[in-house]
Amino acid sequence: MRLADKFPLGLSILLVFLLTGCDRMMTPRHAQLVKDADKKSAQEDFLRAINLYEAALDDSPRCAEIHYKLALLYDDKMNDPLNALHHFKRYLTLSPNGSHANDVKNFMKRDEIALLTSLSGDSVVTRAEAARLRNENLNLRKELEDRSLKVRSAPDQTQSGGPPPEKTTAEKSSSRVYVVQTGDTLVSISRKFYKSPARWKKILNANKKSIDDPEKLRIGQRLIIP
Repeated sequence: MRLADKFPLGLSILLVFLLTGCDRMMTPRHAQLVKDADKKSAQEDFLRAINLYEAALDDSPRCAEIHYKLALLYDDKMNDPLNALHHFKRYLTLSPNGSHANDVKNFMKRDEIALLTSLSGDSVVTRAEAARLRNENLNLRKELEDRSLKVRSAPDQTQSGGPPPEKTTAEKSSSRVYVVQTGDTLVSISRKFYKSPARWKKILNANKKSIDDPEKLRIGQRLIIP
């Protein structure tokens, strides 16, 4: 009889665990971080809220609900579609049939268009137009690379007014090279090197020649980390 009395309580705890969408039971520290993040978000201190949610993810990286909250903050408050897409995708991966799944899919379509628009520099750009512009940019980049190779093969005609070799060496030594691994995104690489997801644009700007699509990094691709 005592076992039967205890079973409903155990079942309730199991249901709470499953509904959280997290990879382990919520610790007191994790719960406090989420509570503080919710409070900061309500106070419109969005940067602090993001930092707290990110800290909660360090404890429980598979918590879909936190990814959803982060995605909304980046989307609605920070006007950052790339970070929003990253967390929307993580939510769908962890909870493909979750209560927010349909909304997330619609948000992602909108953010993909917004991201392509911001990259193209146009205010209204269709996906087809963005793809055409991207192909044109690739062709131009190829022509520039071909010309650069021809210039390098010609005799060195560097003028004395050019930058000193010491400066070039110093600039190279201040950068790092990272090889893209499976599952890497600009956001995750930014977190890895800068302890913050918000500096992904710095990596993108340093690798414009090699990154065709910020959402699709190639495995084995070498990126300069400034």
